Amino acid sequence: MSRALMVDKVDGEFNYAFVDLTDDDLPDGDVLVDVEYSTVNFKDGLVVMDASPIVTSWPMVPGIDLAGTVTGSTNPDVAVGERVLINGWGLGEGTWGGFSQRARVDGAWTVPVPAGLTTAQVMAIGTAGFTAMLCVLALEDHDVYAGSGPVLVTGAAGGVGSIAVALLAALGYEVHASTGRLEEIAYLESLGATTVIDRAELSEPSKRPLARVRWAGAVDAVGSHTLANVLAAVSPEGCVAACGLAQGMDLTTTVAPFILRGLTLRGVHSVTVPRPRRLLAWERLATDLDTDLLGSMTETISLDEVPHTAAEILAGRVRGRVVVDLNDI
Repeated sequence: MSRALMVDKVDGEFNYAFVDLTDDDLPDGDVLVDVEYSTVNFKDGLVVMDASPIVTSWPMVPGIDLAGTVTGSTNPDVAVGERVLINGWGLGEGTWGGFSQRARVDGAWTVPVPAGLTTAQVMAIGTAGFTAMLCVLALEDHDVYAGSGPVLVTGAAGGVGSIAVALLAALGYEVHASTGRLEEIAYLESLGATTVIDRAELSEPSKRPLARVRWAGAVDAVGSHTLANVLAAVSPEGCVAACGLAQGMDLTTTVAPFILRGLTLRGVHSVTVPRPRRLLAWERLATDLDTDLLGSMTETISLDEVPHTAAEILAGRVRGRVVVDLNDI
């Protein structure tokens, strides 16, 4: 038997429960994994708290990330005993996810745990860190490098933001961090931010199509008015990697940043990233991210604590990353 957190909706009524599953209960797939760790992302919070219509099939085991050891495989490319991780591919949304001690998955989704990292560390990175790395790659793809000028990270005290700050600083960028939690200034400086600004500077609607240039690029996890204001303040030929909607899904802006400054707005998602890009991102995370800093931004909880943490992450009260320990429940 394996322990799992399951959510369900019957006749419009949502509920969650901790359940015991047999392998026969698990969905179809060609790889069976003993899940050692998962993690709580913002999207997991939305699912566990039924705060957004993300789930496409009920009942559902949430958890968009998992890492563990393969205990069964009919996939020739995935060996029994291999340490693997999975993030994306509809895990925890359309197919059962990582908040379970056992998971049966499509072997094509698995990625070998990079050399030098543990299953706990890759879950400390998780989808949030993977997304942050994709944002860094997007900046590099558009020639925004350490020497280009300051780079802004919004939502900087959250999961994506914390790892983005740490990655960019490690790569030599001058990192400016925007947050609504000014009590986290010391934390953000410890990750490598040189300047911390109050998110209130960016969160209100602006009537100006362009503003004074402040940054060469940005990683935005917030959306809405914040993203519009960031776009207006990025230098010519700059790039903004947009990956979140913590403030909102709306975006009211003009074409001015694009046609007058040649700005690129690069959308970043993490779900169906092609395998070569996916492997590159994990390889870069293994080499570019300081694991001591990763540890400093990570909290570990039990499966039983996931619902409380899900509510906290939606309320903006979670700093950095949260790992779920599924061993020996």
